[in-house]
Amino acid sequence: MLNGLIWLVTEMGLGFYNIFYALTHPGLWLDWSNKESLIRFIYYGGSQEFFFAVLDIFIVLTVLGIIFRKFMWAMVRGLEGFANFIGRLAAWAGLIMVGQQVIIIFLQSIFRLGEITLSPLGIGFTYSLTWYTEGLKIWNAAVVALCVSYAFVQGAHVRVDLIYAGVSHRAKKVIDMFGSLFFMMPVAVLTWMYSWYFLWRHLITPKVSASDQLDLMLRKARIVKWNVERTGFSPDGFNAYFLFKILILAFVALVFLQAMAFFYRSFLEFMEGEESQDKYLDRDTLGEGEEAYEGTH
Repeated sequence: MLNGLIWLVTEMGLGFYNIFYALTHPGLWLDWSNKESLIRFIYYGGSQEFFFAVLDIFIVLTVLGIIFRKFMWAMVRGLEGFANFIGRLAAWAGLIMVGQQVIIIFLQSIFRLGEITLSPLGIGFTYSLTWYTEGLKIWNAAVVALCVSYAFVQGAHVRVDLIYAGVSHRAKKVIDMFGSLFFMMPVAVLTWMYSWYFLWRHLITPKVSASDQLDLMLRKARIVKWNVERTGFSPDGFNAYFLFKILILAFVALVFLQAMAFFYRSFLEFMEGEESQDKYLDRDTLGEGEEAYEGTH
């Protein structure tokens, strides 16, 4: 147990060092014209070092928030505002998806066209209707992945309540804090670790793995090259499936940030009592008289 504690303290200390070193040597991991820099970016993006760097940042922000209550409220408002902004923007993908489906049916059923040419800003590109049909999935995925934290802020998720409604205000906040720290964050971290390499295995060759050590990956840098996934389910179907992998990472990042916001809000509402319930919470409204339906749209 003592060895484990020493290891934890050592890794947390190294986390601060790694943050400082990465910020002062950006060329080592951001200069993708150098293949070794690209490999370092890939390795550290899903590494133990990255985990402890994020953990250190979270701990520092939490300590500062406990000392300066206004700073913690500012973080809550900022994180929830960011979630709302991304969600409200991404929600328009649903309208785009419906419009695209209508256009596909209209052109295919009435004009019997086999392809569509679009020329935004004078730059034209032509794809088959099959490409646009399969491409509908990316809009649906964008809504799901990018609106997840927005839906959480709005209280729109489906919940099964067995004990929560009957307990006191402070007990609810303890449950919320526990859920944020021991459910939302660990699941987000674990999913990130798997999804990170899942993405990069479809972007470069030779394939990389979470079990690869940095030395081995740097040796691979000599032969690494871009190999972006371009294979669709049909010969002329949608061929940008790597975008789904990017959306998975965006989904996980938004969940983690929302877990931070929810933990901070729960802590502040625990400390300040019931009068702080939903303080600064920016929720959409359907209008006067529609309160019963809010949170379900």
